Amino acid sequence: MKDLHFKDFFWNADLTCTGGYDAIIQYLNDGKRTCKEVEEFMKARATVEEKYAKDLLGLSKKVCGHNEMNTLKRSLDMLKLQTEHVSLSHSQLAQGMRDEAKKLEEFREKQKEARKKVGMEQHMEFFHKQKSSHFKRTMDSKKTYDQKCRDKEEADQNMNRNANTNNTKQIDKLYSKAQSAKQTAEEADRGYHQNVTVMESIRDEWLTEHVTACEMFEKQATERIVFLRNAVWTHLNQLSQQCVTSDELYEEVRKSLEQCDVQEDIGHMINLRRTGDKPPAPVVYDNFYSGQRPPAVASPPRLPPPISRRGPLPEPTNSREDTIYSTVQDSVYSVIHY
Repeated sequence: MKDLHFKDFFWNADLTCTGGYDAIIQYLNDGKRTCKEVEEFMKARATVEEKYAKDLLGLSKKVCGHNEMNTLKRSLDMLKLQTEHVSLSHSQLAQGMRDEAKKLEEFREKQKEARKKVGMEQHMEFFHKQKSSHFKRTMDSKKTYDQKCRDKEEADQNMNRNANTNNTKQIDKLYSKAQSAKQTAEEADRGYHQNVTVMESIRDEWLTEHVTACEMFEKQATERIVFLRNAVWTHLNQLSQQCVTSDELYEEVRKSLEQCDVQEDIGHMINLRRTGDKPPAPVVYDNFYSGQRPPAVASPPRLPPPISRRGPLPEPTNSREDTIYSTVQDSVYSVIHY
């Protein structure tokens, strides 16, 4: 596509109209505001990154798996360590964004000073006022010229209508008036012509300055667009690089998790805190009258305490009123009366 330029498309048919020039100035002012807005956007994003980095740093200091052990503990410690590193990377990202915002601010001020130093806007304002003022003067002189020409025509017509009259005095008066109107018309013509000549000179000079201003303004607009495009591109590269950096740091945690062995951790816990490999013996019924008690199973093994056995029971001598006791071998204890 053919390149388009300001100098070719911001003219107006009306000589005194400044619409084209005003449109360019409005565009430049809007561009200046855009620079300011992008600058503020980057600063705000840097603030977000700083807060996020601070929050991540605080998170990395929190207790996480303090009582865990072995490979899983190493993975959780790695998670905290890499979270701290991610926090540091976001802090560095925030500083990088502030540096880019500073460059944008410097560029904006540089363009502002360049416009002020060249003084093209003030120069053009002077030409616009001069052009408008002289154009008005020229148009006024044209009105005067047109009126004087009409007066001359009217005087000539009056003289011609009365050419056959016998009143010599009247003819002399009409002739004198016609000559005076002719002289006035010629003077108005010279004044009008002179104003048109000056107007054309001013117009030529203004045309040259307008083209020069358009070229300078277009150059500034081009520089601004290129700079903003590159600034935003750099901003996005910073964000993308942060994603890569974070993923690399998180990859270290994933590698640590790959080394996390469930059976190893279970075995480590057993070896570190084992209390015994045999359960307690069952609780059995121990008959107080039993001479044979089942041996107690205990760990570690120990000798059972000595068991005292009863001697044979004496033969009872009883009468009908005496109470007879059953022996321990009876299945049911009872009291028998004879």
